[in-house]
Amino acid sequence: MTPVLAISAWSGTGKTTLLKKLIPALCDRGIRPGLIKHTHHNMDVDKPGKDSYELRKAGAAQTMVASSQRWALMTETPDEAPLDLAYLVSRMDHSLLDLVLVEGFKHEAVPKILLFRRDAGHDIAELTLDEHVIAVASDIGLDLPVPVLDLNDVDGIAEFIVMWSAV
Repeated sequence: MTPVLAISAWSGTGKTTLLKKLIPALCDRGIRPGLIKHTHHNMDVDKPGKDSYELRKAGAAQTMVASSQRWALMTETPDEAPLDLAYLVSRMDHSLLDLVLVEGFKHEAVPKILLFRRDAGHDIAELTLDEHVIAVASDIGLDLPVPVLDLNDVDGIAEFIVMWSAV
């Protein structure tokens, strides 16, 4: 099974900013990452007025839009059941991946790197370290029972992930 690693933190800590730099750094090291991003917002990857949007809104439970460059599968979840990360990971084509990165899902029982930023409005005492936390990436030095990575050293974080995923 492809390793799954969550990058988790409070809103405004820099998860997306880090991942935008971390993904190319992992690719440079020969790692093919996939990504699942959790959002609390109502989102739509389609555009009103487009045929695919209109057909989906007509009642299709699943709609796939495909071109020679990419394809996307949209699944309607009207019952608003809780998101199931394991199910979402299982939908990915693991033959194309070496690692699945997850943004968010901080309460899931998967390995994770927590982010802590001094000026993000939280105290270090609020940081929840459980058995799934493999490291903390921070912009300040911390004394923790897990490895502490420099949040501003993307290459160092990438190397840590490569070593972790090789185990």
